[in-house]
This record gives sequence, C-alpha cells and structure tokens, in this order.
Amino acid sequence: MKCLPMKKALPLILLSCLFLCACGKSPGASSANAPKASVSSEKSTEKGTWDNTPKVLVPSADGTESYTCDAATIDASNSSSGYIIVDYHGSNDKVKLQITGPDSITYTFDLHGGSEVFPLVAQSGSYNVSVFENVEGTQYASILSQNIQVSITDEFGPYLYPNQYVNFNADSLAVQKGSDLAYYCSSDTEVVESVYNYIITNFKYDYDKAANVKSGYLPDIDKVFTENTGICFDYAAVMATMLRTQAIPTRLEVGYVGEEYHAWISTYINDVGWINGIIEFNGSTWNLLDPTFASTSDSPKDFIAKDSDYITKYVY
Repeated sequence: MKCLPMKKALPLILLSCLFLCACGKSPGASSANAPKASVSSEKSTEKGTWDNTPKVLVPSADGTESYTCDAATIDASNSSSGYIIVDYHGSNDKVKLQITGPDSITYTFDLHGGSEVFPLVAQSGSYNVSVFENVEGTQYASILSQNIQVSITDEFGPYLYPNQYVNFNADSLAVQKGSDLAYYCSSDTEVVESVYNYIITNFKYDYDKAANVKSGYLPDIDKVFTENTGICFDYAAVMATMLRTQAIPTRLEVGYVGEEYHAWISTYINDVGWINGIIEFNGSTWNLLDPTFASTSDSPKDFIAKDSDYITKYVY
C-alpha cells in the first residue's frame, strides 16, 4: 500500500463517463411531452408465483481488508461479492477515485465524502484503486494507491448490490414500486416487462436537464421517481434499482447508440443469459429497445436497435 504525499502533483486524466451530451433529444421526439409508447391494458388481478419480496443487499465495510492514509480508506473486505467501499474523510473539495481492473479499463469517479460503494466489473484479477486530491486546476495528487487481488465468488454480485451510480436502500420508493409491479408476475421476464412498461408510460424525458447537466451528476433515485422525469442516466438507475431488488442482475451501461452518448440497462434472464440493452418482450422473442427512446416517441418500434448498435464503454 502506498500513501503518497502531495508534494508532487500528478496529472489525472479524467475519463468523461457521465452524460453531458449523453441524453440529447432522440430522433422522432418532438417535445418533453411526446406521446408515450402504448402498452397492453391487460393485467392479471391475481398474485403471480414470483416472490416479489424486496431483496435489498447491504454493502458492508468489515475492516478485515482495508488500506488507509490520513484522508481516505479503501475497504476491500467484501471484494469477493463484487464491490469495494471507499471512505474519504479529508478536507479537499475535489477528490477523484480511479479503479483499473484486469481488463485495463480505467473508471474515474468523484468522491463526495463519507463511505461510497463502487462495483468491480472486470471480474476476478488484480485491481488498482487510487484516490486523488486536487492540487490546482486539473492537477491531482495521489494520496492512496493500492493493488488488490480480487476473487469474485458471485459473478452477479456487482449487478445486485447498490453502488454510487445505482444508489438505493430498503426505504427507497422505487424498491417498493418494483415489488408492487412484480406482484402479478410469475417469471423474471414478466418482471422486466412490467417494470419496463411502467417506466415508459409514466416517466417524461427532461430535455432541459439533459442540456444543462454537469459532470459528476449522480441520479437521486427517490427524487427522480417522485418527479417521474429525468434523463437516460436517471431512467437506467431507477430501472436497475427496481430489478436488482427483485433479484434480477442488472447492469447500468454507458456508451454509444449510433452517434448518441447514452445510458441503458442490460438484464440477466434465467435460461437466456444477458440481454444487452433494455428489451421488449412480445411473448416469444426479445427485441432491443431502450427505455429512453421508448418513452419519448409515439412509435418506439422505430428505435429498436441491433445488438451491434449498442457500443458499451462503461458498466456500473
């Protein structure tokens, strides 16, 4: 473990993985009040066989494997479950975390003080985790850097626990709504479809927010859920919350759909595997269709994308 002094300022290359232009106006969407996608009005009135009890996993910093310096602590006690917890308790206003996994992809996050959870998405192997404090301008100094050997015992762990981007707890409003929507379901496919239909019929895309959102923005899931409006990042975080707490592994993904920088989700369906890009199920086959495009158009079928159209850059 290294705890480097701030004497030597190191330039920190900040990867732009948030959505300054990510959620621009979708083709065919004429306004924030564009007609919603139509869905079937038929709904069972009887309890399905799906266990809709919320399954809210709680990350824990046990202290059995931790690395620390004066201003920060990295707790990797439960890295086998696919996450670490970083606690910044210093006084610097601009603090960054970088995680580089065995796939050599570097993720950069803002730290906001206190304990925050971050997923380990490159599976097992060596991860470098580094905390940087701002010196001046765009110059940052490393104050804590550690190589951590990770052996993931549950490949779905990173996509079931909450983290900084998909931040929920047992009291989150979206968790209870996800349970309500799953009440009538009898399979994971039905749960996904029910959550998907709820989002595209009840949420309105916020074009002003998309045009003005700043780097470092994180979804407030309760706020987004209460206001029923948001950008693609918000849609994805709320849906991921609903599905993760129904024990359905769900990835929040960021990348490109055509030329649009965008956010969507992928889900793991039993006996099918990972379905990349949020999906529409017609009873026999799956079609790729992400919820932002669906909710902002009166003809969501126009936005069905091929798997190759979704270019994933980051996974959370």
